[in-house]
Amino acid sequence: MAALEEAAKKESSPAAAGILNQLIENARIAAAEKIPLCQDTGLAVVFIEQGADAAVKRPAGQPQATLLDAVNAGVKAGYEKGYLRKSVVADPLNKRKNTDSNMPAIIHQQIVPGDRLKLAVMTKGAGCENKSRFKMFKPTAEKAEIIDWVVDVVRRAGADACPPLIIGVGIGGNFELSCLLSKKALLRKLGDRNSDQFYAKLEEELLSAVNRLGLGPQGLGGDTTALDCLVETASCHIASLPVAVNIECHSHRHRQAVI
Repeated sequence: MAALEEAAKKESSPAAAGILNQLIENARIAAAEKIPLCQDTGLAVVFIEQGADAAVKRPAGQPQATLLDAVNAGVKAGYEKGYLRKSVVADPLNKRKNTDSNMPAIIHQQIVPGDRLKLAVMTKGAGCENKSRFKMFKPTAEKAEIIDWVVDVVRRAGADACPPLIIGVGIGGNFELSCLLSKKALLRKLGDRNSDQFYAKLEEELLSAVNRLGLGPQGLGGDTTALDCLVETASCHIASLPVAVNIECHSHRHRQAVI
């Protein structure tokens, strides 16, 4: 909301500023009336950081229950309680029958030091997710090549990804880790820069380059194609340079909690 409000103040196009203010009003109404921001209430993506000393007790009478079962039960209950659209099909290619529960969630679990349990939940819509991309660059690739490719991914996404966007970029790791990093980047607070000054500057350069496209809110022109670009990195093999872009729309719904 803060990013949208700031963008509306700075937007040079009256039409684009009007769209941004409509998005802000839509969000206020959604909060007040407890209704979804968008008809696509997303696929639940859950990141779990479980402390090595955190014990998860099984419910009485359910000896086979796991933490993942509990997370999926929470997703099911949340989507039912909130009257949210069920958007998960059990079979991806053949029958594509809806599970009618929004289960199973996409769950990423990591063991970390400590005795706490951290849960980060994102409800990721398909329109923007469908425009996300991966590319394996040569290890000799320079920063300008990465910027040009990310900007081209956004350009090709256009209005279909429902801008203004939040853009997560994962650099390094391997095929799957770079994609995971790009999604995890979306959990960061907008405006918080990478702790490494090189990548902090890269985030600013990416945001500036993307906004120079002039796609604007809803693809109708303006200064605000993206609200932020966030980069996460990992070590990688000497012979590769994987890069992934995970695009998020302005309906950016995520929350974290520590137990």
